Amino acid sequence: MTDITAILGDEAETLLTHTCQGIAKDLLQLPGPDFVERVMIASDRKPGVLRSLQALFDHGRLAGTGYLSILPVDQGVEHSGGASFAPNPIYFDPENIVRLAIEGGCNGVASTLGVLGAIGRRYAHRIPFIVKLNHNELLTYPSLYDQTLFAAVDQAFDMGAVAVGATVYFGSEESRRQIQEVSEAFQHAHELGMATVLWAYLRNSAFKHEGTDYHTAADLTGQANHLGATIEADLVKQKQATTNGGFKAIGFGKTHPRMYDGLIGSHPIDLVRYQVANCYMGRVGMINSGGPSGKDDLHQVVRTAVINKRAGGMGLITGRKSFQKPMQEGVSLLNAVQDVYSSSLISVA
Repeated sequence: MTDITAILGDEAETLLTHTCQGIAKDLLQLPGPDFVERVMIASDRKPGVLRSLQALFDHGRLAGTGYLSILPVDQGVEHSGGASFAPNPIYFDPENIVRLAIEGGCNGVASTLGVLGAIGRRYAHRIPFIVKLNHNELLTYPSLYDQTLFAAVDQAFDMGAVAVGATVYFGSEESRRQIQEVSEAFQHAHELGMATVLWAYLRNSAFKHEGTDYHTAADLTGQANHLGATIEADLVKQKQATTNGGFKAIGFGKTHPRMYDGLIGSHPIDLVRYQVANCYMGRVGMINSGGPSGKDDLHQVVRTAVINKRAGGMGLITGRKSFQKPMQEGVSLLNAVQDVYSSSLISVA
């Protein structure tokens, strides 16, 4: 088992002992082995959707815990294949992406129609597939940042996927079109019995203001989560909050004083607790992004997992930190994330 305390180092005490005061854990619908039966059963989701969600919860090293560890690899489109796979060229081959997810003990693998379709008949029954429907491609010049549909829901269904995923760039000029497209796709996915995962990202150059990047502000990302829950995402993927006060600093939207004085504290777990609260108090599971690969990946990914779990989140979606390494190192990193969620010593704050 991973020595979580040693990896956290000087932050171990504050991250492992903090108690949230603004939004108490008793107000949340927390992850657990019975999440589908306890929480999702009350929703309007069809039995097929509940079955698909349960398939995710019942797979991999975290099976039966109610937590999720997902491998996402759509960066070949989002960031270019060369930039993504040059550090480890074996992942140009889609089979190695799925092998990493299986050997790493993940609940599921999320990728493009092309990646999953290339090996679908061999692996769709071995690990839950999540087909990412839209992407931002970077071959347009000058660069254009817009999520465009690359795949249809029916293609994911025919492949045997249990879920579809999509991104909305909230705050962008294109966001309203994206919201409509994704909402329609999610409705169709639910009709076919598939679950839905929303990458609820912010994108607007104005969100970088006076030296602070508010793309990870709790108030802004929290509202993005709330909008994602509104279009009936079953899971929301969000970058982990690192600051607050985006609405006030930029000077737009509507706020309440308690958002900045009492409801959301300055502790990292408090910031993420607000993200969870905006997912209908946990009725929609929130998974955080593992972030880009760097020099301190193990520490960063374990820290992110601890904060997410203690805030009431449902797991981590970890891509570049795992596939931009030799496969066995990637497996070990994924296992470290899973050890956080399976540990009975790390409780909700």
